Amino acid sequence: MATQGESAPKHHKATQNEKLVIAASSLGTVFEWYDFYLYGLLATYISVQFFSGVNETTGFIFALAAFAAGFAVRPFGALVFGRIGDLVGRKNTFLVTMGLMGLSTFAVGLLPSYATIGVAAPIILVGLRLIQGLALGGEYGGAATYVAEHAPNNKRGLYTSWIQTTATMGLFAALLVVIGTRTVIGEEAFKAWGWRLPFIVSILLLMVSLWIRMQLNESPVFQKMKDEGKTSKAPLSEAFGKWGNMKWVIIALLGAVAGQGVVWYTGQFYALFFLEKTLMVDGATANILIAISLALATPFFVFFGWLSDKIGRKPIILFGCALAAATYFPTFKLLTDAANPALAAAQVSAPVTVTAHKDDCSFQFDPVGKNKFDAKSCDIAKTYLAKSGINYTNIEAPAGTIASVKVGDQTFTAPDPASLSGDAKKAAIATYQADLKGALTAAGYPAKADTTQMNKPLVVGILFYLVFLVTMVYGPIAALLVELFPSKIRYTSMSLPYHIGNGWFGGFLPTTAFAMVAATGNIYYGLWYPIVVAVGTVVIGLLFLPETFKRSIDQ
Repeated sequence: MATQGESAPKHHKATQNEKLVIAASSLGTVFEWYDFYLYGLLATYISVQFFSGVNETTGFIFALAAFAAGFAVRPFGALVFGRIGDLVGRKNTFLVTMGLMGLSTFAVGLLPSYATIGVAAPIILVGLRLIQGLALGGEYGGAATYVAEHAPNNKRGLYTSWIQTTATMGLFAALLVVIGTRTVIGEEAFKAWGWRLPFIVSILLLMVSLWIRMQLNESPVFQKMKDEGKTSKAPLSEAFGKWGNMKWVIIALLGAVAGQGVVWYTGQFYALFFLEKTLMVDGATANILIAISLALATPFFVFFGWLSDKIGRKPIILFGCALAAATYFPTFKLLTDAANPALAAAQVSAPVTVTAHKDDCSFQFDPVGKNKFDAKSCDIAKTYLAKSGINYTNIEAPAGTIASVKVGDQTFTAPDPASLSGDAKKAAIATYQADLKGALTAAGYPAKADTTQMNKPLVVGILFYLVFLVTMVYGPIAALLVELFPSKIRYTSMSLPYHIGNGWFGGFLPTTAFAMVAATGNIYYGLWYPIVVAVGTVVIGLLFLPETFKRSIDQ
């Protein structure tokens, strides 16, 4: 047994190691999120470069779908790398995941466009996104487990909350690089080729991050298990083949992580896409406003991690989900008022309605880019509205009714495609859309947001509130997941619910929400998706999720 005199230097050394562990794990994970989020930030440019064979709306939804593809495979990455992490160790596993992520990102910057190599371009792009998703599926669980296994029992929430800041810091870093590149080379050059630079420079970050992580030792908890011969021989079957552990995987997913995932992606990604695509705020301004809100809110990740060490993980996460569900609709409506007041005023003074029979209306999304939406009068009526992001209400009409659009007190009856063909139909549709555009303009509907009329402090305040909700649900989640599962299958067990909750429930949110908006015409309708999931998490979490903050994780 060590004497008192021997224990003091060890404690000092451990403190130094803990700081290195947090810094190295966090910096590496920031880099991975930087890579992953670059794609989301540049989705509009990527849709032009790689999906130019389809119409604009479809191309953007395709770009979001390719963004989501990286999320789709994250649970599989969690299984593959979680198993490796529980078999051979935490450190080497997340060195591999980092290398895969960095090289895939670098390759996106060099990938020829659709115009150069045709359909091969989007196929290769999606392939690179899948590799990124697999890598990220293995990264987060490794970093969170590694830090938690170095942390004192009473500071686990605080220590792991630094890992929780990395997603936001990665997004923030990506925003800064994108904004900086745009500013230096100009918007035209950025649109043509400059969007590639943030991907290409990531190779430098990869080298620095790999070097830093090479300095780390293996987790003490894993090393102890390995020395004692207690590591798992079959992590997957132990984690998911036994109901005693599998039930906690399910409860963690539905009672904590699903709600956390949708709140996160609503606050940090859907808000950005909503500003750009629905409120028509230019990309540079939207990026700057989001970056400011992230900078203001990021310290609250650490605050809520620290607070969860005092009062528990469960009440903070569930209250954040409940608050999000209760306030999303008024928050996004206030965002419309602040970011594009002309649009908000026009929606009130001259609301748009579409009167048609439901069977006459198609879903305004074309997966192959060949549908001109001109075979039915309702499709003709809605096409221009969908393309312009106009909020409208549907009014059911009897079968056989020719669809019409009402803007304020003016009504525009769509051409009847049954009575027209060829050039006559094209001319009728063009005239109809020109009349509709003129009426919308006269009613005050703007072609884009006027930044001089925008209440920027209020927009930043709203975006800060949305990210503040993210910090509540996300700050304590790593500590909660680490504490739920035994050490020998921890990496595998915690990674799967985390990446299903964030990769599927959260990652598919922008695509799903915009599809819901396209289907209904209501620009706020997509918010029902995160609200329903968050409410479900609150109910299941209250009933089944245990409090874990006083548990020891050494076993």
